[in-house]
Amino acid sequence: MNLSVGDGRIPGTILKKSDMGNVTGLEFLSKIFFITDGVMIAEIRRIAGLDTSTLQNWAKRGWMENSKFKRYTIDQVAHILIINMLRSCMSLDRISFLIHYINGNVNDRSDDIICASRLYDYICRILDKLTDDEGGVPSVKDCIAETIGDYEETVTGARKRLQKGLEIIVIAYYASLLKHQSDAMIDGLTGKE
Repeated sequence: MNLSVGDGRIPGTILKKSDMGNVTGLEFLSKIFFITDGVMIAEIRRIAGLDTSTLQNWAKRGWMENSKFKRYTIDQVAHILIINMLRSCMSLDRISFLIHYINGNVNDRSDDIICASRLYDYICRILDKLTDDEGGVPSVKDCIAETIGDYEETVTGARKRLQKGLEIIVIAYYASLLKHQSDAMIDGLTGKE
């Protein structure tokens, strides 16, 4: 399946890839955390285009971990970006279920099969491969298998869970891009561009 539709933004953000040196995933997160080990909510708002009340609501409902000393870690920011990239195509309850399926309780790192920043990196690398216009693009499942080739299971069955979760995330995100494209096409027909 060749996914030729892309949006030019870093997944889960309002930032253009081109403005950030065409990096995504862990490279992008590393740029944000280059000189600090935590970012304030104001930076997250500027990166993700979210308002404070949305983030507070997500934390209150247990969909994301609360900040420590008003600073968010690289894994917390990655978690927020994953939620944000999926919320236009999935209900927050389903996103919460999916994240729980992959990593268990949001507030308990001991049941995680992968840290959120690495999960976000995998998502971005898979999306980049699938939307690359050069040559033959592998199927979604093949692309996921290739991308997570370096993943080592922490518990039996973790790789299968990770593969299934990534497949759902990638397909849902791509569906949101297709919907956005079709909406833009309709707006073009109706003169609402």
